Amino acid sequence: MSYYKLIRKPADGEVVRGMLHKVVLTRFEERLIPVCGTIEDADRLIPALIYELGVTQSARHNRLLPVIRQVPGRTDIRIRRGSQPRHARGSILVTREAEQHLTALWRAAQRAGEEMRLEITDFNYSVNRSAHSYGK
Repeated sequence: MSYYKLIRKPADGEVVRGMLHKVVLTRFEERLIPVCGTIEDADRLIPALIYELGVTQSARHNRLLPVIRQVPGRTDIRIRRGSQPRHARGSILVTREAEQHLTALWRAAQRAGEEMRLEITDFNYSVNRSAHSYGK
């Protein structure tokens, strides 16, 4: 199984930036290998859950694209190239190179019958400082 994790930062106006990682599980730890940055429209965020991944032909974009399946209350969500959150229309945007890389990688895994999962996590900057001693 291939496992990926998207860690999103808090919204900055209309945009939510994140980092997509490949998760490598070792005997003692979970290592995150950065794959690419992401952009989402803050008004259409995908819920922070675990999803199936795949690659299918997009009628709208007329090419194979990575897809996030079974998003609650929505159709399948595309991961596609773009740089402006207003162009996202609910998709997760990445660079052209990242789209091509993910499409090729996930298509090969899909053809091999490998399951692929994506965990979406919202990073929270707040820290309960009273819970830490800071050396005192």
